[in-house]
Amino acid sequence: MNRVYRLIYAIAWPFFNLFHPCRVIGRERIPEGGALLCPNHTRNADPLLVVFAMGQGRGPQIMAKEELRKVPLVGYVLHKMGLIFVKRGASDISAIRSALKTLKEGRKLLIFPEGTRHEETGEGKTGAAMIAIRAGVPILPMYIPAKKLWFRRTPVVFGEPFIPFTEDRKPTVEDYRAATVELMARINSLEEQAK
Repeated sequence: MNRVYRLIYAIAWPFFNLFHPCRVIGRERIPEGGALLCPNHTRNADPLLVVFAMGQGRGPQIMAKEELRKVPLVGYVLHKMGLIFVKRGASDISAIRSALKTLKEGRKLLIFPEGTRHEETGEGKTGAAMIAIRAGVPILPMYIPAKKLWFRRTPVVFGEPFIPFTEDRKPTVEDYRAATVELMARINSLEEQAK
C-alpha cells in the first residue's frame, strides 16, 4: 500500500462504512503471500467492498480497465494509488508483467475474472487463471451479491483458495479455460454463504 492508497482508504472508509458497510465472511481463508483475489462483478462499488473487507493495511493491488485512467481527476488519483491499468480485448503485455511482478513479490492482486460488470455472474475470461498459473499462486474466489442496500451490510464472501494448475508441464489454452470454469463455479457456490 503506497501513501496515496493509504490516504484514500482513510478518507473513504468512514463514509463507505456508513452508507455501504460490509459483512465479511471467511476472511480467515485469505492465504499468506501472493494470491489472486477473484470476485464476481456487479456494481462500481465492488472494488471498494473488497478492499474494505480485506481490512486496513491489507489492501490488494488492483487491476482496472484502461478507460478509468482517462477519467478526469479519478484517473490521476487511481494512477497515484498504483492501480494496474489493462487494455481490455488486447494482449496487454505491460499489464500482465506488472500483475506477475505483484504476485511474485508475495502481494495480493484483485482481478474481476468476468472483465466487466454483470447483473448475474457472467462467463469468466481466461486472463485471471493465466496470471495465477504463470505466477504460481493460489486463486481466492469471492462472492458479492448484486443487491446492495443503502445503510445495510453487504456480504463479502471469501472462498477457499485453490491452486488452478498442478501438472508438471507447460499449461495450454485449454488448461486456462478449465481453470476459469472451475473458478466461476467456485464463485457461484459461495452465493449460499451470503444469505
